[in-house]
Amino acid sequence: MTAESVTPGGVPGGAPRDVDPRLLRAFVAVAEELHFTRAAARLYVAQQALSRDVRRLERELGAELFARTTRQVTLTADGERLLPYARRVLLAQDELVAAATGARRPLLVDLNSPGLVSARILRRARELAPECELMARYESGLTGAAAELAAGRLDAAFGRFAGLDPALRAGLAQQPVRYEPMAVLLPSGHPLTELDAVPLDALAGEAVYAGAGNPGTREWTDLARLLFAGRGIEIAPPAPLAVGPEEFERVMAKNRNPVLAVVDFPAMPGAELRPLIDPVPLSPVSLVWRKGLVHPGMTALRTAAAELAVEEKWLRRPSNTWVPAVDALIMVSQN
Repeated sequence: MTAESVTPGGVPGGAPRDVDPRLLRAFVAVAEELHFTRAAARLYVAQQALSRDVRRLERELGAELFARTTRQVTLTADGERLLPYARRVLLAQDELVAAATGARRPLLVDLNSPGLVSARILRRARELAPECELMARYESGLTGAAAELAAGRLDAAFGRFAGLDPALRAGLAQQPVRYEPMAVLLPSGHPLTELDAVPLDALAGEAVYAGAGNPGTREWTDLARLLFAGRGIEIAPPAPLAVGPEEFERVMAKNRNPVLAVVDFPAMPGAELRPLIDPVPLSPVSLVWRKGLVHPGMTALRTAAAELAVEEKWLRRPSNTWVPAVDALIMVSQN
């Protein structure tokens, strides 16, 4: 078998030297959605046209990329091999268009807090698109970021998409990234710091801070409300927003309230992080951006998020976990 008879992704057959990028976009959309109707809506094309493009790509490559039944669509082994290469070809095309049109403005991305999964995605995106300027900011809460996304003052953010107002969600697109295990930050000396992991029932009778009163983190407070319901756990009253480790330590020492967090939350002075168990509550994290946004940096972010989610198995839900039903539905869809 000669080198010319194998595609870069390892797909056998006499693949054409040139592949229409439109066909690759159709393939990637279906591969990420695993649903032709949703993929067509995402690309603003008719489903019949999308199916036609996928079939044409399969003919040109001489390989079946999807296994289709009346109930589901799955990638074949050839489709799995082709996917990362197709994403990188589309990223290169977006960069080419941006360079030709001068659309090389920086992409502003809200990472919420340092050290979270969003920071890893941004690092990978910068590796994929070194010519793009991806600027990070660190401000807490997807609710606060969503209005700026819709207004065009911010390009991308991370957080719990299901917690946004439906009117805001209508103008935004999202890509599921991770089910992130949740944790609790305990003030130093708290009795529960003796445990390696804290059962949810052990928080009964506690008032746990979850951003109550902060208009920028309503989606997080709502997640806490759903988690605490029926467990005897209260949401702590509003507290001053602590910016920086020193202020966090001061407020923590003064209020002595545990703080709802995630397992990747950065270390804070005066507090000890413990994972929550029995069940393990999961925080659904999505990459969120304004619908219609075209920028090579955005393509790089989406590619980075998809690659890391597969490599790290971020979207797999182990047994004995908890996530709200509305979030579970959103986390299996993309737009």
